Amino acid sequence: MRYVTVFLIGALFGLGIVLSGMGNPAKVLNFFDLAGTFDPSLIFVMAGALSVAIPGYALIFRRRQKPIFGETFVLPKARQIDGRLVGGSAVFGIGWGIAGFCPGAAIPALGLGHGGAFIFVASLLTGIVIARAIIRADFFGATPKTAGQQKI
Repeated sequence: MRYVTVFLIGALFGLGIVLSGMGNPAKVLNFFDLAGTFDPSLIFVMAGALSVAIPGYALIFRRRQKPIFGETFVLPKARQIDGRLVGGSAVFGIGWGIAGFCPGAAIPALGLGHGGAFIFVASLLTGIVIARAIIRADFFGATPKTAGQQKI
């Protein structure tokens, strides 16, 4: 049942991405082009998503002691801004600005046949493998992967 639920939630998310036009990298890149073909529709998509997500999370954490498919809620414990957070955010933003895809929109874009989405997803997966190898090697003084989380 868990996988069916995850599939349905993912399908709903993908449908929202496609219907909002965010699977089209040109639409996203136009959002970043303030001096040219600026398209503010991404702001409205994000505002719509937040207007549903924020009250939804508030209701879940107030009414449920544990998740439906898990033992405990897992939330970030770290509250400080560090190099990993800034670096990861920068890589995410640069990749989004160059490609016009974020990971959430790239997966539905695969189904739409965008050639750039295939390149983006392959690069994303390669980056994940490299990042995990760096963390495992403790190259940057990384902490164990659960150290930045707390169970509630």
